[in-house]
Amino acid sequence: MGAWERQDAKDGRAAAAGLLGGRRVGIGGIRLPDRPAAWIAFDEEVRGARAHGTALPCFDRPETRLCHRDGRVREAALDEPDPALPLVAIRCADWVPAVRKRARRILGEALAADPARTLTDLTPLVLRLGRREQGAWALERFEAALRAEDPVLAPWWRPARPATWWRAERPAHTRTGEQPDTVLAWLRWNPDLETRRFATRITLDGGQLGVRELARRAAVEQDPVTSTLWTEAALAALAAGGSGDGTPGDAPDGADADANADTTAAVDALLGGHLPMVRAAGVTALRRAGRAAEAVHHLTDRSGTVRACARWLLRQGGGDPYAHLRALVEDPDRIDRYAVTGFAECAGRADAPLLRALLDHPAGAVRAAAVAGLRHLDVTDLGLLRPLLDDPSPSVAREASLSLRASAGQLPADWLLARIAPGRPRHTRLAAYRVLHARGGVPGLRASVELLTDGDAGLRVLAGQRLESLWSPYRPPALPIGDPEVGALLDRCTGVFGEYVLRQMRERLGLPRAGTTTEGY
Repeated sequence: MGAWERQDAKDGRAAAAGLLGGRRVGIGGIRLPDRPAAWIAFDEEVRGARAHGTALPCFDRPETRLCHRDGRVREAALDEPDPALPLVAIRCADWVPAVRKRARRILGEALAADPARTLTDLTPLVLRLGRREQGAWALERFEAALRAEDPVLAPWWRPARPATWWRAERPAHTRTGEQPDTVLAWLRWNPDLETRRFATRITLDGGQLGVRELARRAAVEQDPVTSTLWTEAALAALAAGGSGDGTPGDAPDGADADANADTTAAVDALLGGHLPMVRAAGVTALRRAGRAAEAVHHLTDRSGTVRACARWLLRQGGGDPYAHLRALVEDPDRIDRYAVTGFAECAGRADAPLLRALLDHPAGAVRAAAVAGLRHLDVTDLGLLRPLLDDPSPSVAREASLSLRASAGQLPADWLLARIAPGRPRHTRLAAYRVLHARGGVPGLRASVELLTDGDAGLRVLAGQRLESLWSPYRPPALPIGDPEVGALLDRCTGVFGEYVLRQMRERLGLPRAGTTTEGY
């Protein structure tokens, strides 16, 4: 459950508690849930209501009676006028057969009377209820309505009206940009990811979209799972010759130009996709489209997956990605951070001097990529990396700290501790603390304790988390045994550890208890 669903569940429980306490609904009172997780939490909270002392739960609202522990009360509440449809959908998966039967009749009538609003409002909730033992009924009805040959039009859809001599032209009213605006189209753009994926699968099963539209939807989709569905469908259509239904066929000669245009547009759309896996699919599709030479332009993509696909495609055509990337890195006018990163991915240790020379580049992003490239080649030069902790670019200092972690024990502890002082830039302090933590021992503990009272809230939280990682009930802390300085530093950690944990840590480290001189053993 994500953060948004946890908040929705919290709101649902709060609404239930308010209604059970006798509060009214409306302005200044309780706001009823409006999201699936909130309705489910509302139902669970009311069903588990118990009397507290002399205060009895209040069931004077139809919403609370629909969630009552007694099945007879729930069944009677379904006969009341205009029951809340989200709770009716929940009762369709009820464990009492009589309640299920009555709730399913009501939901079926609502689906027949106003399918557009019922599908739009309840599909996210019905998808979650479909996981329950008795939840398949509603999901099957909703899916059948969405898969119908005649699409269900959205309740707000209004077709365009041409102009006449007595009235002006009226444009179509659509929220999804499609005409006609259907419920299925609206569900494909629903903010609820499970609903969006469900609607996408139904759309793809219909096979009504061409390869160009499939690729366009894959490119603009930001949900990785949904984007994967569109991408795989687009690639299948490309493999089948561009037909939208995925079945190859003999096209007349006059249609070849249109098919080639659709293929070109689809590949271009995939190459411009928002997610890396979409762009990678576009790069691999270049080979089938006879455009393998264009892989050169994607060797410097911001995604490592796309860069790897471009290198593979270029080698398949007899090209040399190493030579091209080296030429980019050596050209001051064309070099950028991704060119350096891509070069390091296909370079060898013999190319380390070229990356070392880039440590003096005026662009911080290029310097950071050079440091990361040297680390990728397993080349660590303390003399070059140590001054980079003081680099004015935060990205350079970060990459330098990551490269120095393996050699943290070879750096002077006092020199590192001086760089976490409050007067230093924040990114320098953070980079130095990262190296100190990797070094561990007394210097790492000393740095964490010093930052516990720092004015930077982020560093305080980080230091507290690093200190908490020292404690484990299954092993002693990774600190020197019997060191008095360790005991003095632990005495300053009372805000992080409880008394019991501090006592256990002292005993395992052979330190006397606080305020005594007795050995811990």
